[in-house]
Amino acid sequence: MDIGIFSGSFNPVHIGHLALANYLCEYEGLDEVWFMVTPHNPLKEEASLMSDEFRLKLVQLAIGGYPKFRASDFEFHLPRPSYTVHTLDKLKQTYPQDTFHLIIGSDNWKLFFRWYQSERILAENFILIYPRPGYEVDGNTLPQNVKLASSPTFEISSTFIRQAMEEGRDMRYFLHPAVYEALRQTNL
Repeated sequence: MDIGIFSGSFNPVHIGHLALANYLCEYEGLDEVWFMVTPHNPLKEEASLMSDEFRLKLVQLAIGGYPKFRASDFEFHLPRPSYTVHTLDKLKQTYPQDTFHLIIGSDNWKLFFRWYQSERILAENFILIYPRPGYEVDGNTLPQNVKLASSPTFEISSTFIRQAMEEGRDMRYFLHPAVYEALRQTNL
């Protein structure tokens, strides 16, 4: 199968994540998208993360019923900090029958050279870039194993949702209903 690896803190997962992953399955040739909940992104502050298990639970709630999505705790069992190159190596070792496509935003593509062992990731893997507002990528200049998706753009962020909820705002339409309810019950 062709599997998209959508890594992120998903702090929390929101409708932008879900709509993008849905588009990538339906229009960009992916058989599945695995929401790879990352325990710690080396480029982000760990203190601002909800617990690993709670973020995984929120993804599970959000994707229930759609057979092309999978919530994954794969990186929970790898050494920390979590580096994409190690995750991809281990995925290929564990699932040699599948082809993995790393899904990243065009904002991350602009910073890709800063990633740990970015040259090796690029040389040994397929990458699928989705557009982010303000981060244009020229698809004609990309390496052969890198593809630019023509997906819609979403200007929703987990940070915005967390801040709004902390201010007491009702963000139910930015989240899957089950995710909104779980967050509301935890008084986030």
